[in-house]
Amino acid sequence: MAEMQIRVYGDPVLRKVAEPVTEFGPKLEQLTVDMLQSMKGGDGIGLAAPQVGLSIRFLVIGLPVEEDGIEGIRLLTMANPMIVEESEEIATCEEGCLSLPDINIMVDRPEWVTVDYQDLQGNNLTLKADGMLAVVVQHEMDHLDGVLITDYLPALKRTMMRSKLRRISEQNPTSTQE
Repeated sequence: MAEMQIRVYGDPVLRKVAEPVTEFGPKLEQLTVDMLQSMKGGDGIGLAAPQVGLSIRFLVIGLPVEEDGIEGIRLLTMANPMIVEESEEIATCEEGCLSLPDINIMVDRPEWVTVDYQDLQGNNLTLKADGMLAVVVQHEMDHLDGVLITDYLPALKRTMMRSKLRRISEQNPTSTQE
C-alpha cells in the first residue's frame, strides 16, 4: 500500500475532464487500496482519481455509518459514474475538499441522485444515493469534470477568497497558478 500525493488547487490535473476507465482488475484494485489510504491520511471521506494526479473517471468513498449502535465505514468505488436521475429538491451542505485545505463552502446540490457506474471488475451497477452519500458522490463526480467547490461561489466571494487560494497554489509544486 502506498499513500499517494493529494493534488491541491492550482494543479492542472484538477481542471481536466477525466478519461473513462477502460482497464479493470488487479491494477484498479490496487489503485483503490492506495486511494483509500491517501483519503484516510488526509481525513477525507471521498477521493477522486484526479486528486491523486490520475485523469481517469474513478472515485472512492469511505463514509462513516452507524447501524444498530455499531460504527463502521461504508466503502464504495465507482468507475465511470454518471448521474441518470436527480431530485428537484435542493439541499445545502457545507463541503470541504482535500484539494482545497482549510476551505469550507456551502454548496447547493440535488437531495438525491441515481448513479450508473461500474465496479472494480467492470460490472454495471446502479446506486440511488441520498443524504451525505449523495453529497459526497456529487462532490467527487465534480472532480471528474474538472469542477471544484470554489466554482459554486458567487464571483464576489471567489474574488474575496483569491489570496487564500493563491497561498494554497503557491505551496503546490505542480501548480500553474489559476
